[in-house]
Order: sequence, then C-alpha cells, then structure tokens
Amino acid sequence: MTSASMNRVSKRTAFILLTALWIAPAVHGGSKGSASRPNFLLILLDDSGWTDFGCYGSRIDTPNIDRLAKQGMRFTDCHSAAPNCSPSRAGLLTGRTPSRSGVYSYLPPEHVMHLPASEITVAEILKKQGYATGHFGKWHVTNLDSDQPQPKDHGFDYSLGTDNNASPSHKDPVNFIRNGTAVGRMAGYSCQLVVDETSGWLRQRERIGDQQPWLSCVWFHEPHTPIASPPELIEKYRKKFPSLNRKQAAYYANIENVDRAVGRLLESLSKLGESENTFVFLTSDNGPLNEFSKVGLRGKKSHVWEGGHRVPGIFRWPGKIKAGSTNTAPIGGVDFLPTVCAITGAPLPDDRVIDGTSILPLLRGQSFKRERPLFWFFYRVEPAAALRVGDWVIVAHMDDNKRKKTHPLTAPDMPAIKRDGLTGFELYNLNRDLKQTSELGAIEAERFNRLKKRLIAYHREVVEQGPYWEIPESYGKQKTRK
Repeated sequence: MTSASMNRVSKRTAFILLTALWIAPAVHGGSKGSASRPNFLLILLDDSGWTDFGCYGSRIDTPNIDRLAKQGMRFTDCHSAAPNCSPSRAGLLTGRTPSRSGVYSYLPPEHVMHLPASEITVAEILKKQGYATGHFGKWHVTNLDSDQPQPKDHGFDYSLGTDNNASPSHKDPVNFIRNGTAVGRMAGYSCQLVVDETSGWLRQRERIGDQQPWLSCVWFHEPHTPIASPPELIEKYRKKFPSLNRKQAAYYANIENVDRAVGRLLESLSKLGESENTFVFLTSDNGPLNEFSKVGLRGKKSHVWEGGHRVPGIFRWPGKIKAGSTNTAPIGGVDFLPTVCAITGAPLPDDRVIDGTSILPLLRGQSFKRERPLFWFFYRVEPAAALRVGDWVIVAHMDDNKRKKTHPLTAPDMPAIKRDGLTGFELYNLNRDLKQTSELGAIEAERFNRLKKRLIAYHREVVEQGPYWEIPESYGKQKTRK
C-alpha cells in the first residue's frame, strides 16, 4: 500500500471513529442525557402570575428563578393551555386544547370527569423512547386512589402527589400518595417535600447506574390557597414592605419559598452532573388572583382575558438555548409535547389533533410559524372563548351566558357545553393594547369577521370532540373546593 493510500485510510478511520463518538450519546442515551436525548424537567407553579418573579419585574426575592432566566430564554408572551388548573395540566401533558379530552374544569373529589386513558401524554411518548419518567406534586387530572387512570397509566414510572391541593395547607400535608399508597403526614412545606422526593429519585437512579434519560414533572402546590409560608419569610416582607397586610406578605413569602425549592432542585442536578443536558421549562398552570401578580393585564384566573392565562415561561438548555435571551413570540402550554417530540425525534400522535406547535425554532433563535392558533375555552366565566392569531385576539361569550354556573362541572353544564354557540365577539390588538381596553371590531371589520369565523369553527370542533360526562344530578349541591 502506498503512503498516499495509507494516509487516506488513516483519515477515513479517524473520521469513522469521530463520527461514532459523536453519535454514540444520541443512540445509547445515558443518565447524563445527550444532545438529541436530553433529560426534561417541567417545573409548574400553581396560580402564580407572570409578574411574581424578579425577572418579570416583581419585588419578591426570587434569585434562583431569576438565575434560571439569565441562563436561558425568558418568554414575555407565554400562556397556559387553559385559565384553570386541571384543564391546563391536561393540555401540558397531551399537547391538545383540554376540552378535546373532556377536562372542562377543575377536578373535584369523586367526580367522573378525568383525563381519559385514551389520551397520549408526553410521558407515554418518552417512555417509548427509553426514558424514565417521574411525577412529583399536584396531579389533578384524575382522582388518585380511584378507578380512574393513575399516573402510571398515563406513562409515569414513579409518582408522589395529591389529587388537588396540599391539605390542610402547604405545611405538614397529610394527603400525599406515593405510587398508589397513602403516605400520611409529611413534615415540612409542600414545595420542599416535592423537591426532596424528586432529588431522591434522581439520586437513586444514579446509585443503581440507571442509564436512561428522564422526564421529571415537578408540579408545586404553591402559591395556591390555603397558603402556608415560613414565618421568618412572612416577617421579612412585613418589615421590608410595611404596606403589605399579613395575607399579602404570606404570598410573597410563599413565592420565595418556592424559589428556594427551585434552587435546591437545580443544585441537585448540578451535583449529579445532570445540568448540561437537561432541558428545563418553568411556568404556571394559569393566571393568579392577585393584582400585583398580573400587572398590566385584564382579568384573572378562570378568565380568557390575558390575566387568566398569560404566565411566566422560562427555558434553559445549556449550549442549545442562548443564555440571557428574551423572546416576545406567543407560546402556550400545548406547545410542550410537540417541542419534546421535535427534540427527541419521537413521532407526534397521528390519530388525533395536536393543537400545539414545536417551538424548537424559537429556542434556537430561528423563524417560527404556528400551525394552529392558540385557543382558550372555559364555559364557566364570561367571556368563555378566545383565539389568538399574531398580535390579535378575539374573545366571545356563550349564547346562554345568563345561565347560572356552578363551581364544579354539574349535570346542567354538560348539555350547555355541547349545545351553546358563541356570541358577543370582541377584537383586540395586544401589541398596542395589552390591557384589552380598546375593542376594534368596527374599525377592523374584515379582520374581525375572518377571526370570528375561525373562532366559531375552532370552538365547535373542540366541544364536539370532547367526551360527554354523565354527572349525577346531585353533584355540585355539596360544597367543593377548587
């Protein structure tokens, strides 16, 4: 063999070896994750507004969440899948507007409504890709310890959680269930207990040498009521801001306590060597009730006005998402599943409508086109529906908007959801009028009529697909807590 031939062989051999080293992590995965198979950490707060963190202008001390934003991309136009808790969580898990799956409202105890087993969740998709999956904290899409589908039936290998809120409050909760078994009283604050469990799960996987990448859904109960916060933090804010009453100071303290929990969780990732290849998304399940948590927005939790579903949205993926970047594009909770599929190469379910769109191009700083508009529907509060296209949003009321609506989904609500159309349309430009005070339907007649038709069609398609729950006539006459 000539020296030239040997040189070509050497170069070819070197190329093959380098290529093998480059693709090996993508093929085999590993506990540290990889470029095409990163770990996924979905951090969800409960009832937190878009202005509850320092990086969004709050005066509450949130150094860990602020640092997360500096290390990644902060979205200023991020939206939950619904303005209410259970529907929003269903949308995050499935990539579908929640009424398609029949999660029309929050899930009370002993209610027939639930996320059906036929729905395909992001956990189920990732399990087929070889991922370990864990859910920690508030579940609230099915009733735990019932014959409804459990977290394991929706793709989670491991779970510690509650049906709805931590009870009797965030402090020393008694209603956690671990993998189908009641735990009993747990000493401490809910957010810290949830992080303890998540970190323990990750450490155990490290100890046994588990080489799977993972999905971890860490869904805090805070700052949903009934609130319980460390006394020293409450006193800190009473002294720092004398105008705050005790309830407000407790809320501030609650947010800081969650921030501390987030900091501990991210520190655990760092100690385990998992930070670099973990895709983190931090957001909230819906808008807040407090004015100071939704500065500049109309409406609040349960409203399809911006205040009901505009939420914080922070992404971190070292080396893949530009640190310290801000993005103004509108995104939604329904986008999480398609984004995960785009990153991992997992196919999207092709037997059902997926309402979300992968935002991977946005995270890479590239151009982006939404495939389906962002849409919200909540039958219980007027206006009941909204459709977002670019800077424009059109909202509408239900035909029978004078009908008395109960807090939980009751027997009279089901036929109304299926029957009632939309009326009373209003058009707003969010770029010029974020507070939604100037209705532009008459001025923008052509756009108004076009978006009105789209909203009517989208709403009708969604409610026709959703299950019809047979609810006992007696349900809702007893007191239930959201």
